[in-house]
This record gives sequence, C-alpha cells and structure tokens, in this order.
Amino acid sequence: MQEFPISSKIKIFIKKDVQFEHPFFIFVTQKNKMTTQQLIHQIQEKKSFLCIGLDVDLDKIPQHLLTTEDPVFEFNKAIIDATQDICVAYKPNIAFFEAYGIKGWISLEKTIQYINKNYPQIFTIADAKRGDIGNTSSMYAKAFFEDLKFDSVTVAPYMGKDSVEPFLAFKDKHTIMLALTSNEGAFDFQTLNVNGKELYKQVIETSKNWKNSENLMYVVGATKAEYFQEIRKIIPDSFLLVPGVGAQGGSLQEVCKYGMNSNVGLLVNSSRGIIYASKDKDFALKSREEALKLQNEMKEILISNPTLNLQS
Repeated sequence: MQEFPISSKIKIFIKKDVQFEHPFFIFVTQKNKMTTQQLIHQIQEKKSFLCIGLDVDLDKIPQHLLTTEDPVFEFNKAIIDATQDICVAYKPNIAFFEAYGIKGWISLEKTIQYINKNYPQIFTIADAKRGDIGNTSSMYAKAFFEDLKFDSVTVAPYMGKDSVEPFLAFKDKHTIMLALTSNEGAFDFQTLNVNGKELYKQVIETSKNWKNSENLMYVVGATKAEYFQEIRKIIPDSFLLVPGVGAQGGSLQEVCKYGMNSNVGLLVNSSRGIIYASKDKDFALKSREEALKLQNEMKEILISNPTLNLQS
C-alpha cells in the first residue's frame, strides 16, 4: 500500500500495481522489466526493428482532434493502435510534451500508461537527452524509470561518468547514450581528434568500463552511416538507436549493411515521416501505411541476411 498525500488533510492510499486516475494525478500500473532478450524476441516475431517517434506538434495534427479534451494523447493513442503490431518501440520526445506545460506532462503520462497497459511488449524510450551532476541525474532517472515507468531514457554524456551512472544504477532499465548524432552540428565536437582518436570513439570506449554498462545502448544517426563499421568494432553487441531515416535523409540499407549484428542490434527510428502522413481523419491509417513501407523493407533485409539469429 502506498500513501499519496494530496494536502495536509487529504491522503490517498493505493494498493501497489492498481491503476488510479484523477484529473491531477495519474498512477500507472507496474510494467514488468523489459530485457534485451525480450526486445530481440519482438524483433524476431514482428520481423521489424522499427521505432516510432512521438513528436507531437499541435500545429501539425488533424484539426478535428483539437476539440477533444486531450488532443496530444488522442493523437498518440490513434498512432499507437494503428502501428503497434509492426513496430517494436515508441519514443516520445519529451520536449514536445514539456512545451505544453502541465497539460503536456499529463499527456505524456497518459501515453506511457496506455502503452504499458495495452501493449506491454513494446519497448519504450523517453527521448529526454538528460545529463547533469550526480544528484540531479538521480532525480531524472527516478522520474523516467520509477514514476513514468519507461524502459529506457536517452542521456547526454558530456559531463562524464557521474552524470550517467545514476541512470545505470537501475539494473532493469536501459540507458541510451548519445554517441554520434544525426544533426549537422555533430561535426562541431563529436568527430574532433583528441589525442589521436575521434571524440565519439573515446566516449563509447570509456563508457564500456562503467558499472552496469551492459545496459547501455547508443544513439548513432542514420546520416552518419559511414561510421557504423568503426562503431561496431568498439561495441559489436550493443543495441544502437538510429534516428535520421526518413525526413532527415538517412538510408536504411546503409545503416543495416554496416550497423547490423547477429541479433539485429538496431532500433531504427522514424518520427515525422510516419506520424504526419496525413492531417485528415484518416491520419492513423496513413501513418500505418508509411510504417508498413519501412517495416516491409526491414523484413526483406532480415529474411535475406542468413547470418542473423531469427529463430523465434
């Protein structure tokens, strides 16, 4: 039994793992831990390593949703229901929820609750790119892992080991560290030569020595496909979260050619190219059609690669 004080005179007691909703409070049901092996199993079952980014902009969603009580959640819910059988992960971009204040945060809570309750086999990623001094990172980790119950969170390692270890302290969760990103500015710092080695390589190699580093995944942009071979020499077995396919122009074929390992080891993300396929009432159907195009490409790649471990 957990106690939730609402004021000095009012308290709510909730049995563990029981769902409770209130206009100002949302308590999500407990989701079992998501292991790497379970994620691999989903990839095998669905013949897909598609991650769908939920980057909801109210200016881009269908107008008819704006009259609903929670347009952001209703949009996400429709996208999720339409695509959950052909993707293995969802990645809410936290900034797109924070921009709407408390309403946006409630939409985020409702979205992750909906996934965890209805599609618990789906891997969830809080795309937050957090990273701060140890005690601050600890609070970020608690927010995303304990309260919101995400399976993973993206982090920025610029401040070093003590900014990432609080996330890794959650042994049943995954920490996805920025390594080589898909944006233009990635070349400002990430590929600089430091003591004879590119900085992004030093970051990846150093992280391998951190406690619970087996729970690390890495962000590597699809627009940097020529670097995948070098990255795989350092981390041959780790999962890579790969943004940049679709709207940013990254090539799925190139990513798979150089970045795939025997367990696939990739989560290829597409956001705008899928979720904004239509602004009409058929938006969810059109999103599914776009997701299917990518998933079918993935299926062909998986089936045609005899070195992959695809036994379900």
